[in-house]
Amino acid sequence: MVTDTATPGEEATAAPDAPAVDITQVALAEAAVQTELVFARIHGEPLTRLPHDLYIPPDALEVFLESFEGPLDLLLYLIRRQNFNILDIPLAEVTRQYLAYIEEIRRHNLELAAEYLLMAALLIDIKSRMLLPVKKADTGEAVEDPRAELARRLLEYERIKLGAQQIDTLPQAGRDFVAAQVLIDQTVEPRLPEVTEVDLRTAWADILRRATLVQHHRITREQLSVREHMTMVLRTLQDRRFAEFQDMFDPSRGVPVLVVTFIALLELAKESLIEITQAEAYAPIYVRLAYLPS
Repeated sequence: MVTDTATPGEEATAAPDAPAVDITQVALAEAAVQTELVFARIHGEPLTRLPHDLYIPPDALEVFLESFEGPLDLLLYLIRRQNFNILDIPLAEVTRQYLAYIEEIRRHNLELAAEYLLMAALLIDIKSRMLLPVKKADTGEAVEDPRAELARRLLEYERIKLGAQQIDTLPQAGRDFVAAQVLIDQTVEPRLPEVTEVDLRTAWADILRRATLVQHHRITREQLSVREHMTMVLRTLQDRRFAEFQDMFDPSRGVPVLVVTFIALLELAKESLIEITQAEAYAPIYVRLAYLPS
């Protein structure tokens, strides 16, 4: 519907080609649709009448308000819902409600109703014993209430049920959290910092520099043996846990002895008889005996 708003002093005129629309009829039609019972809407259109060939199964609209895990669960529910004293159960009322529930489930599942029928028989048996006159025991003790055993079973079941509910509220692996898994390789040996060639070259240059400060002007010919110095190095380290790299050299013996000692250290390290380690970059270099497996 299109309307034109006229300015002051002018009259609103409809377009000559637009058909006249009766607003009253439209309003009445909408009101009629609203007053009718709308069952559903299909593609935006209201459905006010059910199809004649629509079939609804008899059990399609059944609603189960309560579900019970067994006869004791149902009996406990009936007692707690009506605030009955569990130690003084009004069996007549409870049995009536219990049998009404059994009648409902018996229509659908006879096997399930068998367990509940057994409890119903027990309730009727207890009620019948309560109607009999009380007979005193021969020992003079008070006769036990027929409801006592049932009350003990109900109290025990209620404690177990409450405990299960409390356990269910606790965080569970796979439901509330996932356990972290970390792979730890136990066979990995401790890795010590590796000594690079640059570190050895720097240390050796420092030793040579200090050796030139204490060299002697003595010309002699000395037979130097690398094997002999290897043995001397092993003897030096035998009673010591470790020694500094520079302490393995004696600058007072001259450069030739220093060279042979250095070669002896390299040979021992090559044969895995000693270990040359360094804690971190630019830290002192240490020498120690290698621990060979037995």
